[in-house]
Amino acid sequence: MSAKLVRPLGLCAGLTVPALVLRAGGLTPAPVAGLLLFGMAVVAASFVLAWAAEAAQVDISGGLAIAILAVIAVLPEYAVDLYFAYTAGSDPAYVAYAAANMTGSNRLLLGLGWSVVVLVALALAKRRSGRTLRELTLGSRYRVELGFLAIASVAAFLIPATGGIPLVLGFALLGFFVFYLWKLARAEPGAPHLVGPAATIGALPKRVRRLLVTVLFAFAALVIVLCAEPFAHSLLETGTSLGVDEFLLVQWLAPLASEAPEFVVAILFAVRGRGDEAIGTLISSKVNQWTLLVGSLPLAYLAGGGGTALRLDARQIEEFLLTATQTLLGVAALLALRFPRWGAWLLLALFGAQFVFPGQTARYVLCGIYAALAVAALIRNRRHILPALAAPFRAEPEHAEPRQRVSPSWPT
Repeated sequence: MSAKLVRPLGLCAGLTVPALVLRAGGLTPAPVAGLLLFGMAVVAASFVLAWAAEAAQVDISGGLAIAILAVIAVLPEYAVDLYFAYTAGSDPAYVAYAAANMTGSNRLLLGLGWSVVVLVALALAKRRSGRTLRELTLGSRYRVELGFLAIASVAAFLIPATGGIPLVLGFALLGFFVFYLWKLARAEPGAPHLVGPAATIGALPKRVRRLLVTVLFAFAALVIVLCAEPFAHSLLETGTSLGVDEFLLVQWLAPLASEAPEFVVAILFAVRGRGDEAIGTLISSKVNQWTLLVGSLPLAYLAGGGGTALRLDARQIEEFLLTATQTLLGVAALLALRFPRWGAWLLLALFGAQFVFPGQTARYVLCGIYAALAVAALIRNRRHILPALAAPFRAEPEHAEPRQRVSPSWPT
């Protein structure tokens, strides 16, 4: 392999060594040191994950590559949330933690992740072209993912409506996730425009490329799984020492740590001028959260000794309702496959409002605002509703738009 590939991969691998040594030796560093070392490893693994996902698009559909990337990137969050749900089977107090972690990470992904990625992509586009762009445009191939998210977001309202997550809903959501992966796998691989290490990998002989991509996916997943939990614990311990409330730590700081790989990957795509793929990654992650993650919670609860439904209290129902209405607004705003700059600022402002007004009444008011804006967006984009809902069930998947050929050069 050329130095263009060995150097960046070697650097990323080297940055993970201190954290892996700590994990192998069972050592627990001071909170601040753990935050630095484990966080450095997670970020390095995120770079490797992004390169592998980009190069994989030479052999598999871009949508499936992005879905695999999204699943690996959110593994830390799943591990934490499923642990809470499993423990809740014997200790009901953990039900609140499972709901808090899931809803917090979900709202963080859309309110902060989608907004920041769009704003970064538009700002860098202005630097490259000298023109001010008012919106980020997504290719038609993302209508399938958006359709899956639209259906999942509607199904999400069953949770606050019934006051829990029954086992039958869990199985239905897991089945929907399997259908989602099957649908993406049927799409033909395109000719992606690759740069940097991803381009070098993409130019390798077929057998070597596929083997290397598989190894990189496995390595990134291993590092993220091993290092994300101690990274989250270090963050929580640092927050506790500063007197931060435990529920807020579980709902916001822990998800912020577990979502770090995903945010890094999405921002990398945005920085490279691939804002549509950045948003595509985050859309895929939202689909994962509302299907794979939510569907797994009642199974983990049952395995831990609980019943056939994960029951929620009034506070958790409010959190799920707020999360569902926020998701509905995000889907409604994207139906036309255009993400305007003002829409990103609006989602970011509404996300920040929940910290300024944290009470029960404020949560219901925010639910009303999200719902009203979603209805307005649905009316405005009404001609795109049926195409989005029908996209997952079309006999022939939509193909990616033609893109530039693989080029091993670095971006300038």
